[in-house]
Amino acid sequence: MAESGGRRIGVAVDFSECSKKALNWAIENLVRDGDYLILITVAPNMNYEEGEMQLWETVGSPLIPLSEVSEASVMKKYGVKPDAETLDIANTAARQKSITVVMKIYWGDPREKICEAVEHIPLSSLVIGNRGLGGLKRMIMGSVSNHVVNTVACPVTVVKSHH
Repeated sequence: MAESGGRRIGVAVDFSECSKKALNWAIENLVRDGDYLILITVAPNMNYEEGEMQLWETVGSPLIPLSEVSEASVMKKYGVKPDAETLDIANTAARQKSITVVMKIYWGDPREKICEAVEHIPLSSLVIGNRGLGGLKRMIMGSVSNHVVNTVACPVTVVKSHH
């Protein structure tokens, strides 16, 4: 029996290979019809050109529908650049399954913000890659997945990437 009401499945995405792997894993193994797939992105710093943005610095952006996530002009406002492959994975999943895909953007320390997302959205489950972009970031992201696993209440799946 499917649970009534969609679950909220979060995937931490930083548009690295590892986060795309995590996204694919979530779609293939976890997401079912009726679920919400929430892409959680943490941008390093806030761009204060937009007045409304200041409001979001603490609570994160509103839930952004996939159609807007796919619009470069909309994402530019948030200071986030999704790569074509991540968008393609998300759009394909939205077409092939009866799921709702949205993105929520936070600004600041990924360790804190991903934990906040779990609590505030709130998520039924979280999928995160074990590494992020680049050398230094890799160290940081490694600690992000460890920190999140040890902090949040919901089940967390860490998708391993061996590069």
